Amino acid sequence: MARTRRLLANTFEGWFQLRRRFPAALLDEITAAIAAGERMHHGEVCVAIESRLHPLAVLDGLDAAARARQVFGQLRVWDTEHNSGVLLYVLLAEHRIEIVVDRGITARVQPAAWAAICATMRDHYARGEWREGSLAGIAATHALLQQHFSANGKANPDELPDRPVLL
Repeated sequence: MARTRRLLANTFEGWFQLRRRFPAALLDEITAAIAAGERMHHGEVCVAIESRLHPLAVLDGLDAAARARQVFGQLRVWDTEHNSGVLLYVLLAEHRIEIVVDRGITARVQPAAWAAICATMRDHYARGEWREGSLAGIAATHALLQQHFSANGKANPDELPDRPVLL
């Protein structure tokens, strides 16, 4: 039953919602928030927003968590100097948020911290607060990275694009 619901959601939902929920002005705000936060730590934050999965991929068993891991690899979020890349992945059709972190972060930050960020974003999104949810998730991610990967006054080279990727 869950697979049927997922198939229907990925066939009929999310298609036109991407640009409406994430207009250019919001993408600009997200870009600025990522760039500003990355000056405080040695992490790299990447946001990817996908309207829906291909229905055949859903039939093959692809879920949001697996897709987030694929996107993490495709966008090369793992390819940072300090192994400190973070992907915030949003799948609109299924109302899912996944956070994938590089191995350098996994050793220092507990999964519960990332789950809390997902919950905060999900709560905002459920109320239609796309801007607030996105910026709150990014701010919380930066706070964790600053705690564990502080820049300590050293320059942080920008290794990944700050602009959200729309899939």
